[in-house]
Amino acid sequence: MNMGRQAGIGMHISSLPGEHGIGDIADSSLSFIDRLVEAGIGVWQFLPLGPTAYGDSPYQPLSAFAGNANLVGLEPLIRFGLLDRGEVEVLAGLPAEYTDYGNLIPVKRALLLKAAGRLSSCGGNDLVTEYEEFVHRNGDLWLNDYALFRVLKTAHGEQPWPEWDKVYVHREPEALARAKNEHRHSIECTRVTQFLFDRQWQTLKDHASAKGICLFGDMPIYIALDSADAWSHPELLLIDRDGQPSEVAGVPPDYFSEDGQLWGNPLYDWDFHKQTAYRWWIDRMRHLGRQTHLVRIDHFRGFESFWSVRYGEDTAKDGKWVPGPGEAPFEAMRNSLGTLPIVAEDLGVITPEVEELRLGQGFPGMVVLQFEVGDPDFRVEDIAENSVCYTGTHDNDTTLGWFKGSGDDTRTEKEMAVTRAGALKHTGGKEDTIHQDMIRLAFSSHSALAVAPMQDFLGLGSDARMNTPGTTRDNWRWRMTADQWNTGLSERIRELVSETSRDPEKRLDCTT
Repeated sequence: MNMGRQAGIGMHISSLPGEHGIGDIADSSLSFIDRLVEAGIGVWQFLPLGPTAYGDSPYQPLSAFAGNANLVGLEPLIRFGLLDRGEVEVLAGLPAEYTDYGNLIPVKRALLLKAAGRLSSCGGNDLVTEYEEFVHRNGDLWLNDYALFRVLKTAHGEQPWPEWDKVYVHREPEALARAKNEHRHSIECTRVTQFLFDRQWQTLKDHASAKGICLFGDMPIYIALDSADAWSHPELLLIDRDGQPSEVAGVPPDYFSEDGQLWGNPLYDWDFHKQTAYRWWIDRMRHLGRQTHLVRIDHFRGFESFWSVRYGEDTAKDGKWVPGPGEAPFEAMRNSLGTLPIVAEDLGVITPEVEELRLGQGFPGMVVLQFEVGDPDFRVEDIAENSVCYTGTHDNDTTLGWFKGSGDDTRTEKEMAVTRAGALKHTGGKEDTIHQDMIRLAFSSHSALAVAPMQDFLGLGSDARMNTPGTTRDNWRWRMTADQWNTGLSERIRELVSETSRDPEKRLDCTT
């Protein structure tokens, strides 16, 4: 894939500024794209878009296809007459500096149900016609199953589906028919909300394409056990009739955790996927292609081999490597969809076999400077062109926090001293400008695409960290405030883009 020489900013949609407690895919995102154009940035990278549940992690979505309703913008709903401005004032007291999910979710859900109910009661207008077309396209593929799953989950107190009444766990036809009839209004409202998400997203993608901004999305390799996909299609996974897995996913001990990371996702039944010619993967990638111009596959190495941990273990230390499907899913997707605009997340324990798979498919890999600059053998000029170079990712501390160290830091004083010295040596910078200097180093590399998190452009410390792997509290909450991006910031970023020859006029083809 020819990416040219691009500059990008990483920031999830929830982190955008806005009036309603969380960034959204409507006015918040449209304004952000205009800011990127001002700054000469050509790529916007964000996290997975699926509906979140306990822990608010975008990497444990309730569906591989549905959108996160919390990200639906309310201003378009007001303009369409589906909500009154006075009705959304209930969100006015939410903080601007972070997302208060506990107070946001129930209020926003009620507002969206109200808006969805009003659209459902309409008839004959263009919006209703668009909705009917959306249902026709997506109903049997994922929408109907997700709507029923979401309503049943609420009816069971938001418990994971293996803990529901057995008639629903086992998807007994009579029980499902009764539930569809009993909850038909809520099911319809859920489908309408998904339509509103899709409609706003397509407006966003059209705007990005018109402005020459590449939307860079993210696909978790695994799906959550507590998801509509696992409930409606258990044959995709190695789980029994009651939804219990025998083995679960994770990674062995690494930089982030001495116990490894026990993700708990069920593993795929790769024999089933092979027998069905990887149809589910083709559908999933087609769906992502409709949303984005470029997509990162999180934990790419799992296609070559994956870390399997016996279900019930407390840590991931005692797992084992199991061979994955290799190139077969990608060949099936390519044969059906054509060129695959994929970036492979190849961090962590990477073997020659994983590299061979990635290079054989032509996918760019990732380089994270926070992991590299402390290595005495590191040379920025050795970074391959077919790569994406980052200062850090959503799983890292901000560059300033990483450089200074924080209370959550697991490095020894000696290790921190080595990385600080390496950062200053390779950037040629200073302690008080290290965030800017690391961005310049990334942008100066040979990588076709260089990305820095928004927090690094703003020079923020550990308080602005997005996620700490292995923890479940206080993650995914950071937001940029409206006054943090000003004209001066746009000018500084544009100068850096020009200085490092990442010409904003030579962007990726984002017209499709």
